[in-house]
Amino acid sequence: MEPWDVTWLIGGPQGSGINASAEAFARACVRAGHRIHANIEYHSNIMGEHSYYRVRVSDRDRTALSEKAHVVVALDDESLFGDSHTPYTSWKGHVPQIVPGGAVVYDASLKVEPSRGDIRWCPVPYHQLLAQVLREANRESDALRFRVMENTIAVAASLALLEMSPEWLMAVMRDEFRRRPDAAELNVRAVAVGFEYAKERFADHFPFRLPAPTPPERRPMMLRGIQAAAIAKLKAGLHVQTYYPISPATDENVYLESQQGHYDLVVVQTEDEISAINMAVGAAHAGARASTSTSGPGFALMVEGIGFAAMTEAPGPVVFIWQRGGPSTGLPTRQEQGDLLFALHPAQGDFPHIVVAPGDTSEIVEDSYESFNWADRYQMPVIVLVDKAMGSTYVTADDLHLDRLPPIDRGVYAQANGRRDGYERYALTETGISPRSVPGQEGLIFWSTTDEHDPKGHISEDALNRLQMVDKRMGKLALAAKEIPASRKLRLYGPDEADLTLVGWGSTKGAVLAVLETLAAEGVTANFLQVRLMRPFPAAEVAAVLKRAKRTVLVENNATGQLGQLIGAHSGIGMDHRLLKYDGRPFLEEELIDALHEVLRAGAPVQSVSHLLG
Repeated sequence: MEPWDVTWLIGGPQGSGINASAEAFARACVRAGHRIHANIEYHSNIMGEHSYYRVRVSDRDRTALSEKAHVVVALDDESLFGDSHTPYTSWKGHVPQIVPGGAVVYDASLKVEPSRGDIRWCPVPYHQLLAQVLREANRESDALRFRVMENTIAVAASLALLEMSPEWLMAVMRDEFRRRPDAAELNVRAVAVGFEYAKERFADHFPFRLPAPTPPERRPMMLRGIQAAAIAKLKAGLHVQTYYPISPATDENVYLESQQGHYDLVVVQTEDEISAINMAVGAAHAGARASTSTSGPGFALMVEGIGFAAMTEAPGPVVFIWQRGGPSTGLPTRQEQGDLLFALHPAQGDFPHIVVAPGDTSEIVEDSYESFNWADRYQMPVIVLVDKAMGSTYVTADDLHLDRLPPIDRGVYAQANGRRDGYERYALTETGISPRSVPGQEGLIFWSTTDEHDPKGHISEDALNRLQMVDKRMGKLALAAKEIPASRKLRLYGPDEADLTLVGWGSTKGAVLAVLETLAAEGVTANFLQVRLMRPFPAAEVAAVLKRAKRTVLVENNATGQLGQLIGAHSGIGMDHRLLKYDGRPFLEEELIDALHEVLRAGAPVQSVSHLLG
């Protein structure tokens, strides 16, 4: 079978159920044996503003979203043509994104003047077809309650165009509404009605379709980054999760809340982020594996707690920063990689902490899990730097490979020696790591203070002690740099020698990997240096790659090229070109390849990348 790749998109007002509709479509595709890559873009208000959900369906795993659409399902006219009444916008709706030969499914009650002759316009009477379904079930009085089923009809109509069996979507509906069989069967009937209506009128000779593969024996997972992080935390033995609600981190915390009772886990919603970090630090001191998850504005309130954990050499906590557009409140529901430099230097003074930035779902699993081992082994806080795009994107995953993760490592514990005054919690050791204890261990009482202290924990301002303690704490970071394997620090994708060396981190990885294939097909050799460990920074390893690079291109989802600054500070090597996207959205595959073509053609040193500007 020839390779194929189809992007399906649904748009409508916020609060109109596009999440459930798109995810039902995606689940149906996964059940049918297809691979998906799906992400929602939504406003930070609760109701009304335009939101849309892309689902890229393919015969293989795709690593980035496409700006092209083969089928658009519109729940309102703004999804078609944008909002001409809104100032300061260049967005013209989703119709311009449809590929020639593609289609738009829309409500027949909308007064639409087809603006393109090279696509298929498919008006479907959502309301009338829903009325038919309810009339058949003698449920006409429930029309308002079941109005959201118009979405089911719209999605089913799109399946007819794509020649995908409606049985897959029907199975999803029965599963989603298994506790409400009456609603399940109404939705099943709505699928049938919407599918048949579109099949009779619009489906002939539609050039794009979803082939009918043999469904796999073991159905793959449809997994988001927030779920991958939570699952890895549970596998690592997470005992205490604290948080204060903030987008986009709340989804992870809510998911963990749903797991209480199944694991030895307590999830606490605190009164603010200050309480969240301090409670997590206290739990780590008490011997629990502890974590907190937040976003940039919340992390801004946690910085004193990070210093508290580092000064007292707590075994953690592990802090997850789900980045979004900043500064201040910024773009609460949009994408950005703007917190790298902040995560590297969040509190005053010199102190050790580890910062790691996974680039996809499998790396989220690995780094989330291993961060707890690092926190225990090196007795310091660990920051996992993720972002909205990774957190909210659904991918198809066959296996999380949890069995391949290393054993749990709780670090070095002290043993009671029978002397009440003999234990030195902050003993000077060759490695800088002092055997720790937890409350209740006989003979291992110690003092813990955020002031500078001596080996027993007593406050001390002695000059020699200060030098020894700072060297001890910072030495642990050097130890971590030696012990963390190279595979967790960075990776070079593609040939060792290339015309272009792309450099990036985090979720830009997916878009970069996608364009490597396109460049290769065009005769341009390119490779990709992904930096994963940000602190301790692998300066020598990064420099070794960049010194042999012919031409470097930095790819980042921020306005200032923060990874580029970090590389320059540690190696003295600057980037030849910077492709920076900071419009609140992740890189799309076509955006990045067009920007790289411009680099090859004109050699612009800095480009702001956004196809939203036309």
